Order: sequence, then C-alpha cells, then structure tokens
Amino acid sequence: MKKRILVSTAAVLLFLSTVSFKSDFFEIAKQIEIFTTLFKELNMNYVDEVNPSELMDAAIEGMLSKLDPYTKYWTEQEVEDARINNTGEYTGIGASVLTRNKKIIILEAYKDYPADKAGLQAGDELLKIGDITIADFNSDAGDLLQGAPGTSIPISFKRQGSIKQTTLKREEIDIKAIPYYSLIEGTIGYVVLSKFNKKASEETAEAISQLKSEGATSIILDLRGNPGGLLTEAINVSNLFIPKDRVITTTKSVIEKYNQEYRTQNEALDIQIPVAVLINGRSASASEIVSGSLQDYDRGVIIGARSFGKGLVQRPKELTYGTQLKVTISRYYTPSGRCIQALDYWNRDEQGNAIRTNVEDYNEFKTAAGRSVYDGGGILPDVQIESAQLSAITEALLMDQAIFDFATDYYYKHTYERISDFKFTNADYISFKNFLIKNGFEYQTQTEKELEQSYIRADKDDLQEEISAAYASLMKTIDVAKKQQLDLKEKEISNLIIDELVKRYFYRDGLYEYQIKHNEEIAQAIAILKDSKRYSQILKL
Repeated sequence: MKKRILVSTAAVLLFLSTVSFKSDFFEIAKQIEIFTTLFKELNMNYVDEVNPSELMDAAIEGMLSKLDPYTKYWTEQEVEDARINNTGEYTGIGASVLTRNKKIIILEAYKDYPADKAGLQAGDELLKIGDITIADFNSDAGDLLQGAPGTSIPISFKRQGSIKQTTLKREEIDIKAIPYYSLIEGTIGYVVLSKFNKKASEETAEAISQLKSEGATSIILDLRGNPGGLLTEAINVSNLFIPKDRVITTTKSVIEKYNQEYRTQNEALDIQIPVAVLINGRSASASEIVSGSLQDYDRGVIIGARSFGKGLVQRPKELTYGTQLKVTISRYYTPSGRCIQALDYWNRDEQGNAIRTNVEDYNEFKTAAGRSVYDGGGILPDVQIESAQLSAITEALLMDQAIFDFATDYYYKHTYERISDFKFTNADYISFKNFLIKNGFEYQTQTEKELEQSYIRADKDDLQEEISAAYASLMKTIDVAKKQQLDLKEKEISNLIIDELVKRYFYRDGLYEYQIKHNEEIAQAIAILKDSKRYSQILKL
C-alpha cells in the first residue's frame, strides 16, 4: 500500500513539473514568435529606414531594464573589456577615461604609463585618434585607443580651450590589485586593495608578508572605493586572516544548482594579527564579502561608512557571435546569515525605482563573539566616521562630475612642487561653491521627486490649483535647505575634492601618502590598532 502511495505521489509531482515546464515553454515560444513577427514587419514597413542592430539593442536593453542593473547584455567588445578587468592585463594607454555623448575625457593618467608619458592629464578631451574624429565616430570611441603593443598613434586633444597634439605609444598594461602598501609608524602595515581581479589575493598576501618582514604587527586593509570583482578572490583574501574550512559566503537562489557554500580552502596567512578594514559607500560586492566575513568572525574592526549594499551574484552566459548575458543568478549571504543587498529591484515604487530596505525592516544576526549585526543595508562599520559618508548632495556632485571639473580648473591655477605644501583652504571651498553657481549645478532630492509626483497626481484629483501655493512654498524651502547642505557637508565634500586634487599633482602614490597623514579613517584605524584594549572591546574578544 505504501509503495502505491509513493508511486502516485511521484507521478503527481512529475505531472505537475511537466505541465509547468510545458506551460513556461509555450509562453516563451509564443512571446518569441510575436516579437519575431513584429521585428520583421517593423523593418519591412516603417516609414523611414531603420537600423535593425540598433533596434534590437534597444529592445534588449528595454527588457533587461525591468530587472536589476547588474543583469546586462555584453557585446563582443564588452566581453573583452570584462576579461581585461578580471585579469588585470591589456594593451592600451594606461589611463581611465570617461566616454559619454561622443566625447572621451581623461579621468586619470597612471604614472609612467603611455598616456602619462605622452603628456595627457586628467580633464583633457580627446578630439581625434589617428585619422578618426571622435565626434563623427558612431561606435565606442574608446576602442580606438586599443591596439598592438609598440604601435604609435597621433592624438589631438583639447585642454583649457586650447587644441594640442601628442603621440601615444601603446604598451602592455598590468593593472595591480594592490597599487600601494607601506609601513606606518613602524608597526602598522597599510595595504590598499583597489579591485578583486585574479591577482588580488596573491598581491595582498605578498604585501602583508613584506610588511610583516619590515616589522608590521597589525594591518590596515583599505577597501574604500573598491567596486568588487571575482568571488573566488574575495574568498581567498578573507582566507588570509580566517582559518581553513570556514564558511565565507553562501549563495541562495530559486534555482537549486546555484545554492552554494563557499569555504576557505587554504591555511591562513595569519589568524592572530590585528586587522582594521576601511570601507565606504563605494565599497561593493567582493569588498562586502571580505569585510562582512571578517566582521562576522570578529577577525577585524570595520571602520568608515556603510558600504554600497550589493548582495547579488552574476554569472556570464555565452550567447551567439561572441556576445554574453551577465545574469544575476543568486544572492550572497555572510557567514552569520545576513544578505547585505540594499535595494529591492523586484518590488519597485510607483515611479519604477528600486526600493531601499528600511532600517526598521533590518534583521538582527550575531557574530561569532555575540555582537549584533544587521542585514539589508550593506556592511555597517563597527566604528562609523561621519565624514566618510556620501550624502545625497555629494552623490549628485560626483554623478555630475562637478568635483572633477572644479579640480581641473583649480589645477591649472595653482602650482605645488611638494606634497607638504598642498593646502585646501576655506577660501578654496568658497571658490568651489562659486564654481557650482557659475556652471549651473543643480540636483533633485528624493523628497522633491516624490513631491513633484504628488503634485502631478493632484491634477487628476482636481486638487492642483488648491495646493499649488503650498507646493511652491515647500519646493522653495527645500531649495534653501539644499543650498545649506553645501555648508553642512563641507568636510565630506572637501575630502573628495582634496583626493582628486592630490592625484592631479602627485599621482596615486602621492594621494595615499597624503591620506596616511591627513585622512580621518586611517587616523582612527591607527589609534584603534595601537590600543589593544579598545580593539578587544570593540570585537568583544
């Protein structure tokens, strides 16, 4: 009797799963057929000539826009760019660039690489690469900078209104995961980990070993601004401080094969050395796996500002003609069980924007020592530094490139031969505010967006006329408050301006040297690592 029941149950399950599969398959096939016939008719009958490739790209982008922003369609070139980013090796000019609106702007020329040797500087706008005028080039103009090592190419560029010429010689570029490390005050090792490419854990281990040989008895691991990268490297970097066979992260999905547990595979480099980890609002993904795992095991003190909150895992899927789909397959969780994803892309507001998890909805978890930690909003530092945070106005300034543009203007008006001579004064900050006014900088707060939507909806309810005066008054009050934010967030904004300026004068090495002496997060990390009692109290050791 039992056997018959089991067989019947299995048959029901098989029937249901088969029906479900057939139902999904039919729906997918139906929608593909509709789209194919629509695409064909559109291309054959539209009043003007259309570009099938551009139409299809727009259709793909439109479909993916309904999901999270990390699920992306990659062209052949974007696939190659991703490979370069993960390996850290490519042939090019050794500079970060901004490609937007048919313009290429140099964001940073790395010291002693081709762009730097050719005299290019941050803020330069490339006008012509070889015989091709960038404004007339319809594809990604950044592709023009790549080529075989040793080849040269003439460049025409604009700097402060003047047109200049130079010649670039391409080289093989090796992007370091660890751009800088140094011994501070004789016993504290400072290591900057800028990205999680395939060399990240190897370079981090080498840097820490070298610093220990020089006398380091504690480590500051700087993950500020690190956007993440390879999951395996995040596991391996955590493994430098956490013993073998410990869970670092788990991934969970509705698709069972993506439910995985990732453990440390090797013996740790050092399980005793005190560690301070620096994070901020631009530390994401793999950075959050490392900082989250060290926090959950009480293996290090986390210092700075709440991290970005990217708890989604992507995997590339091969498509035809060398293209790929980078698709979100799961969420990752720290050892204590918390998911640090901050934005909910599956339950959006009325404007279609992803909803940020509210503080009151955070769930409490416990570290190995019993400390309370919470999910839903990135990694919250054990020691928070107010000036390390990114407020709404700061985010807007960064998005608008306002700080970058001011730094370019400032750079050509001031000269500093030595880093010790550099100073950013209150008068300079006033100049920055005047620069914003002159250039018409504006931004819209979330409050303004929601009020505007409410005002628009009021028209449908025949209430707009009655509330128009109150609406105008509220918007005026918000505008005044926004202007005050420039003063209230002066320290936060000034720190970012200073970072951008120091890079202009003294490259990245100069920036790190300057921060060691002047940065509040680093100063706090040094103070905690030098005070063993306070270090233990924070971690409840």
